[in-house]
Amino acid sequence: MEDWTQTLGAGPLLGIAAGAIALILILIIGLRMHAFLVLVLVSALTALASGIPIGLIPEALTDSFGGTLGNVALLVGLGAMLGRLIESSGGAKALADKLVSLVGPKRAPFALGVASLMLGFPMFFDAGLVMMLPIVFAVARRVSDKSVLAFVFPVAGAFSVMHVFVPPHPGPVSAADYFDANLGLVLLVGIVLAFPVWYLTGYLWGKYVGRNFFVEIPKLFGSADEELPKNPPSVGTVIFLLLLPMFLIFLNTGLTTLAAAGALSEEMLLVQIGQFLGTSGIALLITVLVALVLLGYRRGEKGSVLEKLVDSALGPICSVVLITGAGGMFGGILETSGIGDAVGDTLTGMGIPLIFAVYLMSVILRLAQGSATVALVTTAGLMAPAVLAAGMTDLQVATVTLAAAAGSVFGSHVNDSGFWLVGRLVGMDVPTTLRTWTIQQAIQSVAGFLVVLVVFLFASM
Repeated sequence: MEDWTQTLGAGPLLGIAAGAIALILILIIGLRMHAFLVLVLVSALTALASGIPIGLIPEALTDSFGGTLGNVALLVGLGAMLGRLIESSGGAKALADKLVSLVGPKRAPFALGVASLMLGFPMFFDAGLVMMLPIVFAVARRVSDKSVLAFVFPVAGAFSVMHVFVPPHPGPVSAADYFDANLGLVLLVGIVLAFPVWYLTGYLWGKYVGRNFFVEIPKLFGSADEELPKNPPSVGTVIFLLLLPMFLIFLNTGLTTLAAAGALSEEMLLVQIGQFLGTSGIALLITVLVALVLLGYRRGEKGSVLEKLVDSALGPICSVVLITGAGGMFGGILETSGIGDAVGDTLTGMGIPLIFAVYLMSVILRLAQGSATVALVTTAGLMAPAVLAAGMTDLQVATVTLAAAAGSVFGSHVNDSGFWLVGRLVGMDVPTTLRTWTIQQAIQSVAGFLVVLVVFLFASM
């Protein structure tokens, strides 16, 4: 794509993006076409309409598709295997029974959400969500009179809040680097806002959607009809398996932080090994291998049975992975078309107060091209000169950093691979996902920005 330059302005590009999104909704909701086919078709049409040379379109499509799959397929595949092992061994039911007995059925969603807030400190959104879903589904079966959304949204909301606002997640870290923000202050403000934002947009919103949108428990990791073994693993074993990837990712984060601070050398073999073991994919792979031993061989299961068991986990998630990859393809084409640069150039000189301008630019870029990371990094790159020249205090810069992060999560919809990941994993159709997850992400964005704005105004006094 290096030999091509976009010549269209922001107006035509925004019109093309809006038309493409409308076409996706019409084809999927109105004509009931399969989401995978629709996303591939509209991605190709969008590339043509935005002026990308025909000879470059196949490469643009496959690069954005493969770039999304490279991360999602690995995490979802390993997460599904881990979930299948925990579910089929009876571990999910054992942990669900213990949780419900400790806190009661009414408090179970709250307890799941708080646990996910803690797990979400080092874990990426998609990895944490996939890992927790078998436990969520098992608890939902234990309290069978409610929609599964009442249990899913406190968990998904918790992982989303932590991923968006709290270092060491890449979004706030990248923005802090662009704005030369004090990462410790970004972390402090992020932690302060995490719980109230989650309580409103994860827990309370989960109670609302659970009452108003009934979604059955998916059979992603098996069903309640399957006969559970008579020798389920202990609750401690299941908790250990849930904490193992978190520990490994923490190890990576800690070593990386120490190396960046100069306390350790990045060339040290110990540092490199720790960073390798703590990447999300490797951490989940290690956890699956340990689960095969603890939930399989130690309980008397044979190799052929376990092979078939983990293989059975991959079939149900194939559709999830392909549709998520196609959603990433569509978002990638919108990014390649240059819409982010065009919108950024238009907004830069509008004279809006800086913290509002940062948030608004991040929101528009998020809605236009789908990727939260692209929206955040593009916003930070475009607004960094203004922020650095504004003479703000360290606390003000930290709040501006989190304002950009808040905008980057606004209104996840059909051009966001995460929209398809959540909807398909939970078993929601497109209209239900739009009315629940899209709105949740919008509320989370606005709530996070309002908290950040209060801190900014306090810092300005």
